Amino acid sequence: MYRAFYSLSRKPFTKEIETKHLFPSKSFTELMARLNYLKDSRGIGVVVGEPGAGKTSVLRNFALSLNPSLYKVIYFPLSTGTVMDFYRGLCYGLGEEPTFRKVDLFKQIQEGVTSLFYEKKITPVFILDEMQLSNNKFLNDLSILFNFTMDSDNPFILVLAGLPYLLDRLALSHNQSLNQRIIMRYKVTPLDKEEVKNYILHHLELAGAKFEIFSPQAVEAIATRSRGWPRLINNLATNCLLYGCQKRLECIDEEAVIKSAQEAGL
Repeated sequence: MYRAFYSLSRKPFTKEIETKHLFPSKSFTELMARLNYLKDSRGIGVVVGEPGAGKTSVLRNFALSLNPSLYKVIYFPLSTGTVMDFYRGLCYGLGEEPTFRKVDLFKQIQEGVTSLFYEKKITPVFILDEMQLSNNKFLNDLSILFNFTMDSDNPFILVLAGLPYLLDRLALSHNQSLNQRIIMRYKVTPLDKEEVKNYILHHLELAGAKFEIFSPQAVEAIATRSRGWPRLINNLATNCLLYGCQKRLECIDEEAVIKSAQEAGL
């Protein structure tokens, strides 16, 4: 509906965007640099950020940037499952048929990792998402499971992602075994006002916008209401386009943003 009214070739503010078109914010660029450091060093890294900060988008970009002949990416978001669910999921990711006993699963995963790395020359990359929801047993097992050659080698890359309080949980005394082995930490930050402006323009250009759709005041209002978080920017900007189309607004103004934000509860 609004695409035709604003002469857009596609929906501009959607998560269904190719990684090559992701907006290169300062936080995005910094996190990619940290992840590439982790790739070169191998070991354990932690990425945290508020909901809608864009963590998963950057991790997806990182995963797709890896040469599939040299890296095997295993993405696992089931952090609220049991430890056995976790083990089985990693086994499936490694291409193994899980056994039944925990001790056998443990051995199976470690052998799968070492076989990939030392025999096939492929580095397994584990990305565990929503880790703020994991239980302490889950975290304790990670430090044991990813201990190779008496902790003298890292034939893997492990990225733990979640909300900011994941860092607080890792800092607790009973999680120090894992916490002390983390070699990379990064907290995703929101876009600043100038970045919000460029983010909106970037997405509108990708959608084929041919004229100014958001006034400067509207963009500033979006930056304020969204607090710079990409998901909120997307939601609010989309609501504004729907509202603007309904009201036949050729250029969305600040008032339209305020009303759209109120309807969306922002």
